[in-house]
Amino acid sequence: MPQSTSTLFLFRNQTFRMLWIAALASNFGGLVQLVGAAWMMTSLSESQSMVALVQSSVTLPIVIFSLLAGVFADNFDRRKVMLIAQSFMLVVSILLAFMAYEGWLTPWLLLAFTFMIGCGTALNNPSWQASMGDIVSRDELSSAVSLNSIGFNLMRSIGPAAGGAIVAIAGAAAAFTVNALSYVGIITALWHWKPATPQRRLPRERMGSAFSAGLRYVAMSPNLMKVIFRGFLFGLSAVAMLALLPLIVRDLLQGDAFVYGVLLGSFGAGAVGGAILNARLRARFQNESITRAAFVAFASSSLTLALSHHVVLSGVALLLAGAGWVIALSLFNVTIQLSTPRWVVGRALALYQTGVFSGMAGGSWVWGTIAQSSGADRAMLVASVFLIFGALAGLSVPLPDSTELDLNPLNTFKEPPLRLDLRHRSGPIMIMVDYEIAQADVQEFLAAMNARRRIRIRDGAQQWALLRDLENPDVWTETYHVPTWIEYVRHHERRTQADAESTQRLVKLHRGKEPPKVHRMIERQTVSLEDDTPLKDLPDTAAE
Repeated sequence: MPQSTSTLFLFRNQTFRMLWIAALASNFGGLVQLVGAAWMMTSLSESQSMVALVQSSVTLPIVIFSLLAGVFADNFDRRKVMLIAQSFMLVVSILLAFMAYEGWLTPWLLLAFTFMIGCGTALNNPSWQASMGDIVSRDELSSAVSLNSIGFNLMRSIGPAAGGAIVAIAGAAAAFTVNALSYVGIITALWHWKPATPQRRLPRERMGSAFSAGLRYVAMSPNLMKVIFRGFLFGLSAVAMLALLPLIVRDLLQGDAFVYGVLLGSFGAGAVGGAILNARLRARFQNESITRAAFVAFASSSLTLALSHHVVLSGVALLLAGAGWVIALSLFNVTIQLSTPRWVVGRALALYQTGVFSGMAGGSWVWGTIAQSSGADRAMLVASVFLIFGALAGLSVPLPDSTELDLNPLNTFKEPPLRLDLRHRSGPIMIMVDYEIAQADVQEFLAAMNARRRIRIRDGAQQWALLRDLENPDVWTETYHVPTWIEYVRHHERRTQADAESTQRLVKLHRGKEPPKVHRMIERQTVSLEDDTPLKDLPDTAAE
């Protein structure tokens, strides 16, 4: 089936269609609000850095709160998380519109309101993006991300121009009112969506453990780290165009709010085209080639925008920039989701967003400062140089190609019967696994253990070590700790089908007559004369 056909086929999914249409209205309102806030700041303050900070105030909360939002997305009902986030943004938007109508807004108060809206966005985004995997199949995920990009950027091509017209005709307060109304549709759609809630066998992770688990998983996943790093570079340099566009319109093009909206609409139209091309590009080219092309396209657009004094030429440059923007960011997003199992996908997406938006927030401040001292055109020239460096970074940190890893749970672990009466919070637990390895297989065994170490630590093991028996050198013992018994069970439930290859490789190298011997032990922090831990009347077993 052609990609375009399969992509449009998703609209037969009633849930996806309902949420996609509701998101259109919400995105339209958000873009209208952003135009109103950016243009209002030009009337409230003469400072160019204050104008650039409007973009920072929206992105900074995503940097600060994304990981917390990712924890919520992985441990709570995502639908409820999104309802809370959308309702919060509705209330803030109503207050912002009221303050604007009354004429009570100051530059810092405007930034405070946009910051709070950014907080709602930060809470909503990981749950929204992770929910795509709950609504569509893994094979349809790339198409769902592309359709979401098309929807958002379709509104980007309409919303800013409409926002500019609304601001020019009725003022920024009217733009804020439109944004407040736009939340009604998405809240209604989420209220009527009744997703299947999987039954939890294990208790919900504690907040501290969930934070560290997400950080650990990403840190021990080289492919995810590459995507996050390249996303940071792209956000840092590409955001200059969006942050400084109001100044470019005002100072270089001598335009008004409507011209600003039309140019943002050009950016959105280019992004729609980039989203449509996404599937064909991924089918024909490697991820790194596409990423470098996106960086170079954005650099060319930034250079043109810095030198142009004609609205039409600037609009053409923004078309190319919009395509580069959505091609890069959607590729990063899909790569993250296809490289992460469902139990941690919210946190992985949150950390990716933290990387991208920290680049955007820092970049908005940097480019605003440069524009303040040297002009918006000079800032755009410097940004284009940074974008070229971002493309060249692919020589040492290439983006991984999409893999066909099966990240579904392995589900082969059975909790062993225990004679000690352990509670879920009993611990710490020490695990020892004995292998018998022939001398000729030692190098291959060490290579396999290197992969096993990364998987163990990624899934929650601590103090991992590999020991060799001095008296019987063929015997090797893998050891690691987990804080509690429940964390040991959770550690095994995190293993995926793709991880089975590591286990099979080690079992094949094992030369013993019996399978590798597993010892599960609880550490005693004190030594007493009597052990008062009650015993269960169960057969003693140590093997998995």
